[in-house]
Amino acid sequence: MTNNVISAQKMNKTKLKKKVLLVINCLQGGGAERVVLTLGQGFYELGYEVHILRFKPLVEYELSPDLHYHVLKFKPYKLIPGSERRDKIFARSVDKYVSQNIGQPDMILSNLDRADSILSNSKLPNITYIIHNTVSLLYKFNKNQDAEQLKRKMVEIYSKHPCVCVSEGAEKDFIKSFGNITPTAAIHNPIDRDNIQKQANAFVPEYQNYIIHVGSFKDAKRHDVLIKAYAKTDQSMPLLLLGQGKHKNEIENLVTALKLENKVVFLGFHENPFPYIKHAQFKVLTSDWEGFALVIAEALVLGTPVISTNCPSGPSELLPESNLMPMGDIEAIAEKMRQAMSNPQQFHAPFDESLLPVKIAEKYLEFSQRPDVIK
Repeated sequence: MTNNVISAQKMNKTKLKKKVLLVINCLQGGGAERVVLTLGQGFYELGYEVHILRFKPLVEYELSPDLHYHVLKFKPYKLIPGSERRDKIFARSVDKYVSQNIGQPDMILSNLDRADSILSNSKLPNITYIIHNTVSLLYKFNKNQDAEQLKRKMVEIYSKHPCVCVSEGAEKDFIKSFGNITPTAAIHNPIDRDNIQKQANAFVPEYQNYIIHVGSFKDAKRHDVLIKAYAKTDQSMPLLLLGQGKHKNEIENLVTALKLENKVVFLGFHENPFPYIKHAQFKVLTSDWEGFALVIAEALVLGTPVISTNCPSGPSELLPESNLMPMGDIEAIAEKMRQAMSNPQQFHAPFDESLLPVKIAEKYLEFSQRPDVIK
């Protein structure tokens, strides 16, 4: 076989290779951002050419060389009045950039509200939104916009393309909130077991016999409930808080007020939280809402016991009922923490292998072939 024929075959193979594009505002520390990278790896392992497009250059995660990364800055459009008008204009730039630099993706997956709003104005085909949150809570508790007005805006955006919700609870909430405005499916977030286990061996934390909480200091996580419940235990294990966010100062003040400064450790954000999770006696989650509760699945990969509030949505789909606690109930949470401090292994739960990245990517492909999605 001649070199020319071999080269032609390689070129044809490259041309035929299917493409998937994942779009998100940035890759700064957060659960959805990590999901984008993990899901992209799943598609790569299925043989896809994977592109990730973001609108801010911020990155707080190690980027795999297997994927292609793009930045198209939103900044030049800030002078245009009205966010909806800016999104419409910027969508044209996104369409042009994708066409010129990526080609025509076989699937475009939009992540979080910034990307969702922009891509709702896109003319590109094969767009699917990934709904990472419980949508009703987003508009009910949004302090910057009227709830009904925000709900109408969300309906307008999410009715334009199919939606994948990251848990069964999130899908039920989506349909209850908006009706059957678009085809939906519940597909859990992917968990890169091998990579998590590898990263978990990167170092051994200086702390021993501790409890770990991983999550941003934001409304949903309810660090205040966690600290008040912990204060009611004997504090025989220190509590490590891994994350950053707008409520951190408030929680630091609460820790001081409850005289827990020597028991509660603020670790800040870590790109690699897994050694802390692996070596913890157990992980605790006290959220009022989650999309999927990614940190629970990650802890299960490492064999770390988990207790969590039974919040919408996700924890009840990952954990036995005995591991769950009522939301906001400081006494009940304190009691469950006492039980876990006494015998952590009673809250051990197995990891579900259907959450591996390749299997989750396959579910997205199955969803894309549904008759109501193809139409």
